[in-house]
Amino acid sequence: MVPGMTWFDAPSLIEGTELAVRILRSAGTPIDIRPTGVRVHAGTTVSQDLGLTPDDLGLQQLSVVFESPDPPAVRGFWQRVLDYTPTEDGLSDPLRRDPTIHIRPSTEPRPLRNRIHLDVVRPAAAVAQASPGEPSGPYGVCHTDPDGNEVDLVPAEPLAGAPDWHTAFSAMACYRTSSPAQQCALATAAAALATEAGFPLLIDLRPGLVILDSGKDMWEPHAHGLDLDFATLAAAISAAARGLGVAADPGMPRFTQLFLDAADVPAVRAFWLTTLNYAPDRRTGLTDIHDPRHLNPVLVFQPLDASDTPRRNQRNRIHLELTVPTTQAQSRVAKAIAANGHLLDQSESRWHLADPEGNELVITEHS
Repeated sequence: MVPGMTWFDAPSLIEGTELAVRILRSAGTPIDIRPTGVRVHAGTTVSQDLGLTPDDLGLQQLSVVFESPDPPAVRGFWQRVLDYTPTEDGLSDPLRRDPTIHIRPSTEPRPLRNRIHLDVVRPAAAVAQASPGEPSGPYGVCHTDPDGNEVDLVPAEPLAGAPDWHTAFSAMACYRTSSPAQQCALATAAAALATEAGFPLLIDLRPGLVILDSGKDMWEPHAHGLDLDFATLAAAISAAARGLGVAADPGMPRFTQLFLDAADVPAVRAFWLTTLNYAPDRRTGLTDIHDPRHLNPVLVFQPLDASDTPRRNQRNRIHLELTVPTTQAQSRVAKAIAANGHLLDQSESRWHLADPEGNELVITEHS
């Protein structure tokens, strides 16, 4: 299994929530509820205690690795931007929703712009408090860390008609709860309302917290394709929360995605789509790919001038790392190579790969 995680299939959001309530009462652990199942941030003792059979096909973990000549300076920048917790080799999301950041020392000079950057969305007040410096770029939201790695730090806006919710890419609301019973009651109510509306809501349970998430763009009619005004559903969930005595924390929502520049977008996108077991965005003209279980970050691909040879040849300061169960590791490596990837190096339980344009991915296995 991926360290500290277990996945259980469920046939619907309501049944997944019922399973999550059982698990929460038994183990009190963080749980991610999806329309197809639940991910539990705990090992196999949960399945043993409840007589459940885990499915390792639902498990993988994608993290981001920075290589830097000055790791402490880079870590300080990204800690402010993401509001993460420092770790021994980087930063982690205390809510265990967004990708872990590893920061490793490097002496290799790489002065040109990366071909990988991050988008981070947080409420406007949180963006102002992070104060990473004067923004730049065409949208006035781009910031750079001490090494020149870029982040578009985007202020979220309240969702009209449902002020507990914030929108920018995803629509999200975070509710503070005072007891596990209150937490379970809100999750159950949200799942019932979303199911009645036919909407695939994402529900994450954390100690004293319920996080409700539309998924990227899914609050917009052209994305979800349903006969539904998402704001109406969001307002109904907010009303249910108020009825349970639960208040929203407006400073907590955060959305993170990864951007890759490519001269040949279809070829590079195909590599990552295949290797990560992701799904393509169904809308015409978009290059997004996403985890079908909505447990790992969205990747977006944008064109890079093919004549920009120096930048294309420079090795990125950022690469990605994918942890999968031992049972999947070899097949993922084979898929990567079949999708025109290149094996750069290999050691025990670790494969260092590159996509068709040299963006790097390390696959590691965990039993």
